[in-house]
Amino acid sequence: MSRLIASARSAFRRHPFVTNSAIYGSLYVAAEFSQQYVSKRWLAPEQREDIDYATVGRYAVMGTTLYAPSLYAWYKWLDGTFPGTLKTTIIKKLVLDQFVLTPYCLTLFYTGMSLMEGAEDPFAELREKFVPTFFRSCIFWLPAQALNFMFIAPRFRIIYMGICGMIWVNILCYIKRQNLTTTATTTTAAATAATATTIKQQ
Repeated sequence: MSRLIASARSAFRRHPFVTNSAIYGSLYVAAEFSQQYVSKRWLAPEQREDIDYATVGRYAVMGTTLYAPSLYAWYKWLDGTFPGTLKTTIIKKLVLDQFVLTPYCLTLFYTGMSLMEGAEDPFAELREKFVPTFFRSCIFWLPAQALNFMFIAPRFRIIYMGICGMIWVNILCYIKRQNLTTTATTTTAAATAATATTIKQQ
């Protein structure tokens, strides 16, 4: 066990970019896989569905090759520009993180996923979901990042972000799934009512 910990520390020191990217990407994939597993096999065992590995693969690309390098470069700059844990320093980091990094990440996520999915309009989902997602991110990420900037060493920031991101992605997927369920129920009810009205008129 001690050798494993020593090897991990050595990897962080010698290859921080590669190590952080691999770990963050793995956690991002785990978030999508766990969300699918819970929604398709645990919550609905009577309607057991297969895991959508194509979507899992898209999350792997997003988390490993796009998000992780962006976060690594961002926090390297942020910690270098605003070192320390003074209250004013943490506030500056929180403001920049939430109002500069978050819009970039949401734009990258929605447009990137839409492009990988082959959507006709890669910006449609971004226009629809950016504002509500941003408000929810303020509720989740501001406290999470306050802890990050106060207590987490800079070299471990991406891993901390990956763990928080795993929770965040599951929250977003659950909310999205509930909204889709509600919409489907409403649509079905409306169609049933319309059919009943037509039959009655006949």
